[in-house]
Amino acid sequence: MTSAPNPIDFTDPATRDAGRSLDVRWIHGSESAKHNTDPELQVHHYDEHTVILRQNMAVNYEAPFLFLLFGNHRAVLLDTGATASPTYFPLRRVVDELVARWLARHPRAGYQLLVLHSHGHGDHIAADAQFAGRPDTVVVDAAPDTVRAFLGLGEDPDRPARLDLGGRVLTCLTSPGHHEAAITYYDAFTGFLLTGDTVYPGRLYIADWDAYVATIDRLIAFTAAHPVTHVLGCHIEMTDQPGVDYPIRYTYQPDEPPLQMTVAQLHDIRRALDEVAARPGRHAFDDFVISYRTG
Repeated sequence: MTSAPNPIDFTDPATRDAGRSLDVRWIHGSESAKHNTDPELQVHHYDEHTVILRQNMAVNYEAPFLFLLFGNHRAVLLDTGATASPTYFPLRRVVDELVARWLARHPRAGYQLLVLHSHGHGDHIAADAQFAGRPDTVVVDAAPDTVRAFLGLGEDPDRPARLDLGGRVLTCLTSPGHHEAAITYYDAFTGFLLTGDTVYPGRLYIADWDAYVATIDRLIAFTAAHPVTHVLGCHIEMTDQPGVDYPIRYTYQPDEPPLQMTVAQLHDIRRALDEVAARPGRHAFDDFVISYRTG
């Protein structure tokens, strides 16, 4: 890892306060997917060093969000979306362009790209192969043992790990329940709590009830000790009507709520878990749906 000239001070308030808008009209599909004119990826610069991307619903109905975070020594791409084909989903090209533009403003040699995941479901890892052979790039497999070993997460789920991008440090928390390999990332620079499919305005699919409850408790405890600006998952599936979600596989969502959620909504989820009490089925609440199946 090379030392960066003119290092960015990610603790400087002037750096931290530049940009930072999430008043975004995300691409949300169209009535005719065949005639959709949205880009394959929407790119939103939250600030100079933080990019949020959303996949086009006409390419894949999951329309996941991805996050590209720049540090002094390397950038991290969290998730690679739901489509493998670079023809239909040119993630590598878009990321290469974003990295090149950032390096044009902040020149440094040997800059690395790290590809990590919120968890291992197919709509979050599909384009991994696009980054095979990319110079100065590490793609970490989303298998539980592999990602935990890479991040330095041990047997104690309540002990987080640190990932240093070069002056910008992410805290990594084991977050099973939706998926065994789920990881939540906290970025102190933005205050983002990046929760993957564990928490988002949509259908919270729970595979392991006890693990999921423990994860929500862990996130609530973490937010009590760390300033969080936004809780950001990887999908929007709710409408702007309380308790109403869009149908599965729907490719037109014109009335979405914001992507960002709050710490208060984490507490809402915890109370909802107590109310559901591990009863299998679909349980709708104002800002999310708890979906639990056994067997």
